[in-house]
Amino acid sequence: MVASPSRRFKTALLLILIVAAGIRTTFIITVARHDTDSFYDAGYYELQARQLGKGHGYNDPFQFLPGHPHVSTPAADHPPLTVFTILPVIWAGDQIGFAESTTQLIVRFEMLLLGMVGIVLLAMLARRLAGDRAGLIAAAIAATYPHLWINDTLIMSETLAVAAVVGALLLLLRLEDEPKLATAAALGVVCGLGALARAELILLAPLLALPLLWFWRARPWRARIATVVVVGVGVLAIVGPWVAFNQARFEESTFISTNDGIAILGSTCDAVFSGPPIGLTNLSKCVPKRAPKGDQSVVSKIYRQRAFDYINDGHGIQFLKVIAARIGRDWGLFRPADMPSFNESEGRPRWVTTLGMWWYYPLLALAIAGAVVLRRRRVRQWFLAVPPVIVTVGAILSYGQTRFRVPAEPVIVVLAAVALSAVVGVPGRRARRDDPIETPSPVAG
Repeated sequence: MVASPSRRFKTALLLILIVAAGIRTTFIITVARHDTDSFYDAGYYELQARQLGKGHGYNDPFQFLPGHPHVSTPAADHPPLTVFTILPVIWAGDQIGFAESTTQLIVRFEMLLLGMVGIVLLAMLARRLAGDRAGLIAAAIAATYPHLWINDTLIMSETLAVAAVVGALLLLLRLEDEPKLATAAALGVVCGLGALARAELILLAPLLALPLLWFWRARPWRARIATVVVVGVGVLAIVGPWVAFNQARFEESTFISTNDGIAILGSTCDAVFSGPPIGLTNLSKCVPKRAPKGDQSVVSKIYRQRAFDYINDGHGIQFLKVIAARIGRDWGLFRPADMPSFNESEGRPRWVTTLGMWWYYPLLALAIAGAVVLRRRRVRQWFLAVPPVIVTVGAILSYGQTRFRVPAEPVIVVLAAVALSAVVGVPGRRARRDDPIETPSPVAG
């Protein structure tokens, strides 16, 4: 067990949070609040919450805009957690009579506060693995790392995904310390919330829970199986109602969202299967301007089938190259110079993406060193590989983009902090009673 944080640690963390809030607030006030001309996922989340607050149900929000038929059409374009998170603020703003721009600004600050939660969780995770110093370094990196702070200024799902991923990793460590079923249930709940933020995070629970059957070999089979089952029950308790809701209102079987069809087809055509754009997406060239007849589930099924047909129609070998390109783009290892302009349409100015790249590569190198440090300290770290695996699977199934790497960014930050903490530490110095704890954590039995 790791001792509770000291007053010195809490004070330092508070100062880091103030800096983090200052960076994000400055960007919101000077840049993000003026982003009104482009429309991307953030616009959908906000419009869906606004229409839901007006009593239109969880339907296609565009149908209720002026000039549209105002017909209730089932919608599940994206997982719902982001919409439900901002819904109270949107509803309150509409009730008070705030201008839409004012309400949107308040929602941005709501996301900022959730981003602060993510930084605290990151600090706790790094502290749990390598002590106070690593925890504060991780918090400092998260506070200033452009690929993280930009998300906390946008009305997107990435901020929620970071909190869910780090929260799940912390709960797994607590489960290792105290294998209680209540903790297993909490882990399942957090994993379920992650899936409702980003659909690919549905893999979080099985990839964290099932390995316990192997790593807990010293414990009875009954205890291991019970833990895994309870994690699954926790996930089902959160995701189940949404899945049941979708199954009841769509013609085709629908689970978390209907977005997979357009995402797969949008990245499966000649325009993105060769040449400089390989591994990206191009909705205007890959997806027909007029959608097929049917609800979103039917359209999604048709799009998936068209993508599979395209691959099977003599593009199988090229698809392997596309997969490599997608993974390379996700991890910034293939044509990274394309990303600043590609990301610009999603509220991320070119200079932010470029600055993030200058941070990312040194952090990635430090993260590799941090993994070596933990290995030498005999701190088991298999669970840290789970978010990168999920990110890679997501890239294979859709396309490569910097922001899709967000679930894995906390792992990079934590491992980089471990490496920096090891470098900063002065060997041979006589320890004081209030020095940070730097002893290895007996993770995973």
